[in-house]
Amino acid sequence: MNEIKQNPPLTQACLGQVFLVEDDTDLRDSIREMLTFVGYHVSAYPSASVFLDDFHADSPAVLVTDVRMPEMTGVELQAELIQRGINMPIIFISGQSTINQSITAMKQGAFDFLTKPFRREQLLSVIAKAIAYENERITASRIQAELEVKLASLSPRERQVFSLLAKGYSNSELSETLGIAISTAKEYKADMMSKLGLTGLSELMALNAVIAQGSGKHDV
Repeated sequence: MNEIKQNPPLTQACLGQVFLVEDDTDLRDSIREMLTFVGYHVSAYPSASVFLDDFHADSPAVLVTDVRMPEMTGVELQAELIQRGINMPIIFISGQSTINQSITAMKQGAFDFLTKPFRREQLLSVIAKAIAYENERITASRIQAELEVKLASLSPRERQVFSLLAKGYSNSELSETLGIAISTAKEYKADMMSKLGLTGLSELMALNAVIAQGSGKHDV
């Protein structure tokens, strides 16, 4: 029977979730104990298949996995996670990986690659960076989702007003471009600003920049 060593449930003081997949028992226990000591919640697995059977993520989370393992390699595990739509930073550790495996892992989006033997500080540094990266990604995704909900509440005309204001149009230019009275343009503007929770044009410009960053477009 495969033994899965886990820490107690996540707490607010926890630095983050680390999934560790390593077939070397001594190394697996050593890494798990070290990461637990510094404040991470660690779930350790002897193989990729055991990890996949048990996997449930508590964000933010990172995966630390050996490359060369029986049955399923770390690179094959990475590909399987991608296939399942599971997105989290993956840190590979190995002393016997081939160049092709390393290249494949990096092309598939590996966060980093450590060669055994590595220093304790190296692993801690990379994991801290991966957790920070994952926190930023999760925050950005949440903000983008909230923006999409707010934008969906706008009427087609209000979206037009937003787009034109983001380009620097004045009230009179809004009126002329949309073929409506200035008073009507101001009403659309006020309703749009209220729905988006904006208090001024500077906030609108900043919001448009965030939207552009998330969608690759310049305005809505």
